[in-house]
Amino acid sequence: MSETPSATAETKLPKDLAAEKGMVNVQIDGVWHQFPKGTRMIEACRQAGVNVPHYCYHPKLSSPGNCRMCLIQMGMPPRPAPGEEPKYDEEGYLPIGWMPRPAIACANTIGENMGIRTTGELVEKCREGVMEFLLINHPLDCPICDQAGECRLQEFSVEHGRGSSRFVDMKVKKPKNVEIGPRVRLDDERCIMCSRCIRFMDEVASDPVLGFTQRGTHTTLTVHPGRLLDSNYSLNTVDICPVGALTSNDFRFEMRVWFLKETPTIDVNCGTGTNIIVWTRGNTVYRITPRQNDEVNSTWMPDSHRLNFHYINSDARLTEPLLKKHISHSPTTWSTAIAEAASRLKDFAADEIAIIASGRATNEELFLTRELMQQIGTKRFALVPRFAEADELLVAADRNPNTTGAKLILGENDPYASLDSIRADVRSGKIKALLVFAEDLITDADFTPEDLRGLGYLMQSHHSANPTAERADLVLPSAAFTEKRGSMINLSGRLQRLNRATEPVGQVRDDWEILRDLISAISSTKSELYLIEELFKKLATEYPPLENLTLSKIGHQGISVIETGYEIPLLTHERARKAAGTING
Repeated sequence: MSETPSATAETKLPKDLAAEKGMVNVQIDGVWHQFPKGTRMIEACRQAGVNVPHYCYHPKLSSPGNCRMCLIQMGMPPRPAPGEEPKYDEEGYLPIGWMPRPAIACANTIGENMGIRTTGELVEKCREGVMEFLLINHPLDCPICDQAGECRLQEFSVEHGRGSSRFVDMKVKKPKNVEIGPRVRLDDERCIMCSRCIRFMDEVASDPVLGFTQRGTHTTLTVHPGRLLDSNYSLNTVDICPVGALTSNDFRFEMRVWFLKETPTIDVNCGTGTNIIVWTRGNTVYRITPRQNDEVNSTWMPDSHRLNFHYINSDARLTEPLLKKHISHSPTTWSTAIAEAASRLKDFAADEIAIIASGRATNEELFLTRELMQQIGTKRFALVPRFAEADELLVAADRNPNTTGAKLILGENDPYASLDSIRADVRSGKIKALLVFAEDLITDADFTPEDLRGLGYLMQSHHSANPTAERADLVLPSAAFTEKRGSMINLSGRLQRLNRATEPVGQVRDDWEILRDLISAISSTKSELYLIEELFKKLATEYPPLENLTLSKIGHQGISVIETGYEIPLLTHERARKAAGTING
């Protein structure tokens, strides 16, 4: 008779294998889970699909344990009596002894064989009590509050509140409608003192201008004397405020959020490519907010980028093709406009024609721009550079969103290098015809009105009226970034997708459609491209970094396709704080 074999790795219980992987076993609402050591209770519950209500906690900020809304019941195995051996259940776990008092889930970390209860009489009574205290001095102004519809206080008062108030004294009055910065207003009566805004300005924006004054029920959020909340990241405090204490001057009283449609897309104001949500109703953009992507912008975005959308619905938008006759422009049809452009270009030699495109163009538009160059036969081509000081957070020095994509598609290490020589040759008369896509040469490229008057032919496509359009022989209305689809590659080499949030106004066309039709007219060959998905497939077959990809495969989070060595400063800071255990996310 053989001896019983010793226990092997295959016969070990799941709880024993957890330790070998640096994990700990935690029971949440009766179900055992495994999490990495050091995980905070609230994050463990979230990963297990159990929602723990909270106000002050934010995974990207430190955890002060202010609000006490995340109270749970915790348990650990009781210490065995002297001389008594621990008793394990059939799964190898020790029985849990539940503590008769609650613990905050946001600031405590998990331990081996720990138990967590997020329901039960103790937990529910605690949450009910916290909600009652939070609502004692809170004004009943939900019908006029901008936060209505996305207010955590509203939601949790329904889920965890008493339903009635026992408070009979007068509520404490605090400052209302205070302009604490150029873009943010404070209604301090609504503040629940979660301190999220204070910690964001201190820990992320590195501009600690906010703080609490007074004590008890008279505690007030305020700005440091002599200062304003004027950081370029100030509107992030509005995003993370769980109530309506901080509101945006730009969005205040504009629209109820439940009427708005949310479209995930990307920002086009700099090379970072911040992930955003565009909020629209009736083909009008009402606000832009950041969307979480831990490989690009975490959960934040600069004010300068989020507010740069009002031109989309402004009176300056170009809505129909305009053909110059004598000294003024007149509306024309698209077919006439494209045919006129193709006809006029035949009057010039290939080396007399130059194309100026934009670093704000998508990969698909740049691909067709390259085809247009080949069809015309010109090698005179440049993009318009935009460089300014970086802010060491999210705003990159390169203000064009697709420089990396332009380098890939055009095969140029510096697609901006030829602009100066094109400008000089326009002035000398060597270049007689200019095709300009999505750029205003007078405002952004150091061309003068006199430079453009000397041209034999000037065609421009743009979304808005501008000085270059005034001097153009043909003006084609093109789409704004919320009206188009396509892809871009940010400075760190991440391929990301633009999604259409609004429909093009009037007779506006997407830039790739304009380029496609112009190429077809010049070559007298009908294009077979009808969908941008088809155009991206052509891209993917010609450029190895895009191989086997489609627009749908890019997804909302994007895909890293090129190693550029560029690091986004805010992410570097955030990862250092996460490694130090200061934050979870």
